[in-house]
Amino acid sequence: MSMTIKDWRCLLLSGLVGAIAPLAFSPFNYWPVMLVSIALFFWLLNNQPIATAAGRGFAYGLGLFGTGVSWVYVSIHQFGSAPIPLAILLTVLFVALLAAVFFAPIAALFSHFSRDRSSWQKVLLFSGLWILGEWLRSWFLTGFPWLYAGYTLLDTPFAGLSPVTGVYGLSLLLALTGATAASLLAERTKAQFALVGLTIALGVTAVLLDGRQWTEKTDIEPISFAAVQGNISQDLKWEPGHLDNTIQSYLSLTASQWQKDLVFWPENAIPTFYQSVEGLMGQLKQHADQTNTALIIGMPWYTDNDTYYNALIGMGEAGGTYFKQKLVPFGEFVPFEELIRGLIAFFNLPMSSFSAGDSGQAGLTIKNQSVASYICYEVVYPDFAVAQAKDKGLLLTVSNDTWFGKSIGPAQHFQMVRMRSLETGRYQLRVTNDGITALIDSMGNVISTIPRYTEGVLEGEIPVMRGDTPFMRFGSWPVLLLSVLLTLAAAVFFRDKRSEISG
Repeated sequence: MSMTIKDWRCLLLSGLVGAIAPLAFSPFNYWPVMLVSIALFFWLLNNQPIATAAGRGFAYGLGLFGTGVSWVYVSIHQFGSAPIPLAILLTVLFVALLAAVFFAPIAALFSHFSRDRSSWQKVLLFSGLWILGEWLRSWFLTGFPWLYAGYTLLDTPFAGLSPVTGVYGLSLLLALTGATAASLLAERTKAQFALVGLTIALGVTAVLLDGRQWTEKTDIEPISFAAVQGNISQDLKWEPGHLDNTIQSYLSLTASQWQKDLVFWPENAIPTFYQSVEGLMGQLKQHADQTNTALIIGMPWYTDNDTYYNALIGMGEAGGTYFKQKLVPFGEFVPFEELIRGLIAFFNLPMSSFSAGDSGQAGLTIKNQSVASYICYEVVYPDFAVAQAKDKGLLLTVSNDTWFGKSIGPAQHFQMVRMRSLETGRYQLRVTNDGITALIDSMGNVISTIPRYTEGVLEGEIPVMRGDTPFMRFGSWPVLLLSVLLTLAAAVFFRDKRSEISG
């Protein structure tokens, strides 16, 4: 069946509705935009045939990811050396894949199962599918857990729900509220107003929980730290001839910091394998031992069997080595490597042959205190991050967001970092190559930071916490189970009486 002008307009509107959603995330933080985007998306899907709904879902995903992860183009063109036309093509293909895999099927399922359902059932179905779609993004095809709706509520009074439910609970609040508001345009029944009451009750609960401290500081003396932001240009970082300058920069910035309990260098601060500069590492270890300092450095590591890891390495009062478990496709490993390696420079980036670390590794300690550590992309996986934080008193994160350039990517990444502190009730120290280096408290608030694109040292103290938030105990499973129940209740168990009569 050919598409009408109205169909084309609705398809375009779906793309625009998705494209405005990133305005709700950092660095813009206009969080009501996310609510409007969800409400309009529900309205555009309501009472549509499966093919039409799938097309609108695809268009929504194109808009959302096309604007929200536009920083992929920067990585491919500016640092992957791909020509502009090729960089645009690869970015479009990436965005289209995300839209096709994660939004078109969800929209089609909603269309199929919402047939002959009342408005309140459609709201439950849509909300459940929205959360299950976000969860799917956390693991399918290695996962791309970016732009979850719940992150937009981080700096609002509703954020108090996060330590209980995690970010998915905040997403569910938005999905229920947006879909309920949109459904009232089509039908106003007692069930609809019951949904209004439910969403208000959930929102009020979130507000009442805001500021609730689920964890507490231990009697252990806070750890004094110096987080070193080297601000090494990505264009120079992996040039062999610039290695000595990089090393000297970090040594100079650290020279007056050895009295601190912790000296913390970012991801791949020294852009060569640990085993290639063992002399330097030996000197640093000796100095850390002599000053009773915990020195933690991000740098590559290889083993005798030619296995390579992105690592955090502890010296002095810092014990252990941590190997990154969640790798970035193309940046740290190349899917279908035998087929595409070497085709263009982007598929042959420096250090793009890493292996994933073991999930059971012991990790790092600081003065015999176990710490949860994350390398770059790992911190955006909610359940992985909370599992790492179990029985740990603080969080340490390193990153090299230079790959994002001067885009919105680093701000989005930092927003997710802050959410992890709120979910776990833990202070978090984050150090990056060119920003955003920061100390974050147990409520997700930024205590101190260094301006982006500058070299410097962030100094302060980080408390060791104890106790668990509800999210640490149960993870995302309660919200996911609720989403499954909502979906099944609307799609299978409760058929609309009108459907039964017509049948």
